[in-house]
Amino acid sequence: MRPLRTALAAATAAALTGGLLTLASATTAAAAPSGLAGDFNGDGYRDVAIAAPIAKVSGKTGAGYVAVVYGTKSGLDTSKRQIISQATDGIPGSPEASDYFGDRLTSGDFDGDGYTDLVVGVHGERIGSTDSFGALTVLWGGATGIKSGTDISSPLPEYRNELGWVIAAGDFDGDGHTDLAAGNNSTPALNIFKGPISRTGKASSLVGVDTVDQTTIYPDGLIAGEVNGDGKTDLLVMGQEETSGGEYRTRSVLYTGNATTTVKAGKKLAGGYAGVIADVDKDGYGDIVTGNFMEKSTTEPNGGPGGAVTVTYGAATGLSTRTPVKFTQDSAGVPGTAEKNDFFGWSLSAGDVNGDGFPDIAVGAAQETIGSAKNAGTVTILRGSATGLTGTGAKSYSQNTANVPGTAESYDQFGYAVQLTDVDDNGRTELVASASGENTSDGAVWFLKSTTSGLTATGSKSFTGTTLGGPSGDAYFGDVLEG
Repeated sequence: MRPLRTALAAATAAALTGGLLTLASATTAAAAPSGLAGDFNGDGYRDVAIAAPIAKVSGKTGAGYVAVVYGTKSGLDTSKRQIISQATDGIPGSPEASDYFGDRLTSGDFDGDGYTDLVVGVHGERIGSTDSFGALTVLWGGATGIKSGTDISSPLPEYRNELGWVIAAGDFDGDGHTDLAAGNNSTPALNIFKGPISRTGKASSLVGVDTVDQTTIYPDGLIAGEVNGDGKTDLLVMGQEETSGGEYRTRSVLYTGNATTTVKAGKKLAGGYAGVIADVDKDGYGDIVTGNFMEKSTTEPNGGPGGAVTVTYGAATGLSTRTPVKFTQDSAGVPGTAEKNDFFGWSLSAGDVNGDGFPDIAVGAAQETIGSAKNAGTVTILRGSATGLTGTGAKSYSQNTANVPGTAESYDQFGYAVQLTDVDDNGRTELVASASGENTSDGAVWFLKSTTSGLTATGSKSFTGTTLGGPSGDAYFGDVLEG
């Protein structure tokens, strides 16, 4: 079963228009890299990568590109950006129809030089004239931004069937090097490329994990984070599980980091289509937050009338015995009303928006109806606290919120992707949110600053791919956010 994200992209791709992409200038970096996660140019400010996977590049429909907007002390600066595609000098491959370059992104310092690198899972890339598909392209960070890329070339799994369908980064074996996890629609279903990864495309080693044999989960999502506090990154594998009646339902499995086998399968927990790991109660263990936008049924037990977010709390053993907590738009303190097809929980991100030390959760409801505008979309911030995630103090934002640019319109899908990240280095995370359906699927991104009381719409701004120098036309700009 394909995620809706890809199905929508494929259905829209035929109408694309656009032009050749070029590499715009980045920002001047400090003399030494900051080492901050998400800082591609090492200047001490986190940056944001934005996918436009269905854009037309070099005349090829659905070839796709990635934009990088650099952080500054004033926030995201759209004059300091790059547009990167397979038509860009130094980037492997050539633009081809339906490659969807950018629709899978993850980041980490894979070569250990102090600059964050960006990985693109080009799962639709055909390998020569073979029946194999899937490339993992590492875009290398550096003092002037991303200037080159390398496909991982060795070691590789024997079979490649859309390798890079899902990707995530973390130090899964605790050796101090960043590893790359990549899904494969073949056996093994999960591949761990152990770091460091050289700029010639060689990983230190490859570990294959057959998730289907171990847990009967077909991976559709990978979420990396620290859950049990042992210093090794854990990996949440989200996907589909076949029921005894032949139907499929969402399920997740926590694979704990392990020095010997890299990751080890653990317990199944609440399924979902989006996920994030964050210590929302600050007890020293990461908590697993999953979003399930499907209607409540026998096969989707974690959904709600308009979607739901479930928190499964972490512990030294991996998962706490504490009962998971579910939030919908009918939960106390949460703005709005749970309505069919709101898709509350479609997208998730974690960050501390007010600097109180507790991570908060941004929840996208990409198909929320606002007035007469169907599928206009909202983003809700749920607060972290000593007792865990709470609806108390929750706030929602849309294009109809005062001082937020634009107007809520049908099928904008505001909140399609969300990213909480501290781009101005003020100790609080700002909100980057997309509406990939804006202007009939051209797409756009919004930036909201933070204060000691949380996010503020005052001074917020929006921009599109063409603002950054990308091609005009349908692009799904903002389909994925990473940084």
